[in-house]
Amino acid sequence: MPRYDRRVAPGVDRLGDDVVNFYLVEEPDGLVLIDAGLPAHLGQLRAHLADSGHSPADVRAVLLTHAHPDHTGLAHTLQRAGAEIWVHESDAAILRDGPRSALRHAKPERSALPYLLRRPAAIATPLHLARKGAFTAPATPGVRTFDTGRRLEEVPGRPRAVPLPGHTPGSTGYLFPDRGLLFTGDALVTHDGLTGHTGPTLVCRGFTHDSRTALASLDQLDELTEATLLLPGHGRPFDGDPRSATHQARQAGSR
Repeated sequence: MPRYDRRVAPGVDRLGDDVVNFYLVEEPDGLVLIDAGLPAHLGQLRAHLADSGHSPADVRAVLLTHAHPDHTGLAHTLQRAGAEIWVHESDAAILRDGPRSALRHAKPERSALPYLLRRPAAIATPLHLARKGAFTAPATPGVRTFDTGRRLEEVPGRPRAVPLPGHTPGSTGYLFPDRGLLFTGDALVTHDGLTGHTGPTLVCRGFTHDSRTALASLDQLDELTEATLLLPGHGRPFDGDPRSATHQARQAGSR
């Protein structure tokens, strides 16, 4: 399991745990959360914000890389506290209908069972998500959506939303070009909890909706030459050129 480090770049903190990441980004015009972790992470987020004199009400925007329940657990709570929740329109229905609807709106290509039979230790990942409340979080209707790549002018830091479909239909990366930060969500990770693979890779088919499209989306990452630090939804950050990460992910292939 990857070692957990909190401060990953100036003004960027990695929150969550050894299974799932979400990130707090400090911008001069406000705080931004990239993904929303699990419901059980609320205490951690509150304590972390309090350390710098903030509260959840100071988070202006939550940018969801996709709507799987291990990335949306605090979305409803933060929306009620005043944050705008952003997600690609292709994943908005999962938020509207609640976390259990992910299997309907973004059904994985394969059952998780073969992975669990081949590697019994992998059961720790779904059990962890269940214990942390992933499948019981409230629905989050009324979110902000986009359907193409664009700068989110209303969000502190004016990040660029980069659609990276495949893991889910609405999977999206967020690029903060002036800071070299690229949040890849689960479009490219450095640890896969089902297979145990460590290093840049696609999430396995047991958790991915369309692996062929996910592989093609790596081409979009290759074009983001401003990025110098890739921050995934699972695993440690990757420091370097996106092309180096995508090359390794292509070599690993779909599992």
